[in-house]
Amino acid sequence: MFDRSTALRFPTDQLFLIAGPCQLEDDALNLRIAEALARLAEHVPGGIIYKGSFDKANRSNVEGVRGLGLDAGLAALARVRAVTGLPVITDVHDASQCAPAADVVDVLQIPAFLCRQTDLLLAAGATGKPVNVKKGQWMHPEGMRGATRKVEAGAALTGQIRGEIAVTERGTFFGYGDLVVDMRAFARMRSACEVPVIFDGTHSVQRPGMGAAGASGGAREFIPSLTLAAVAAGAQGLFLETHPDPDHAPSDGLNMLPLDTLPDLIARAVDIWDRVRR
Repeated sequence: MFDRSTALRFPTDQLFLIAGPCQLEDDALNLRIAEALARLAEHVPGGIIYKGSFDKANRSNVEGVRGLGLDAGLAALARVRAVTGLPVITDVHDASQCAPAADVVDVLQIPAFLCRQTDLLLAAGATGKPVNVKKGQWMHPEGMRGATRKVEAGAALTGQIRGEIAVTERGTFFGYGDLVVDMRAFARMRSACEVPVIFDGTHSVQRPGMGAAGASGGAREFIPSLTLAAVAAGAQGLFLETHPDPDHAPSDGLNMLPLDTLPDLIARAVDIWDRVRR
């Protein structure tokens, strides 16, 4: 079992990884991915956090599958943690979800579309849990300083000791169907926000609204090159959604990494991290 007793979820001196399916499914699938990640964790110096969403609240298509829901989703994440020992992270979309989620998960995540929602950020900070805020697709890197300040303020308002904070780069959308990753963003966000910066290698290759029937498309073949470039450019952690059969996943299949290819990519990323920082 993976030891989740490490003090920091977002270490700055070791590469860490957030990984898991885009959307939680049944226990068999959730645990299949989690057990593969637990085996991989010994090769990731900064550790692995298991990610799964209980609700996909920003689906492109109104008919898109939303997920298990809050209660069932949190119960599924609790089972993942109990079986594997991996710490777990999930998205929260509304201030009312923060406290119940924080009772179960180790880290809260703010989706990119919601990174300026003041009440949500304050509520996440008020839990005292580590919080990862994903950068909005329309925002410049320095704009994320406001988001981290709100999380800090949430902790201060309730007298909580502030939890760890990280920000995640996931590309910038110019309205032509592709997200573009500016490799300067890692240094700029780290300087502006003074927190660890993560690279989302899978949502950065998403093609919003460009898939079949108006769903999001993706170009997963570019995940490895962007991920390795981001590590070289200064990303301190990685976010990679993964699935054993992405083409049949309920959401974001076209921009998820096949599970069996993840170990090789992580080995290369760790090697680049070590070489660059030496």
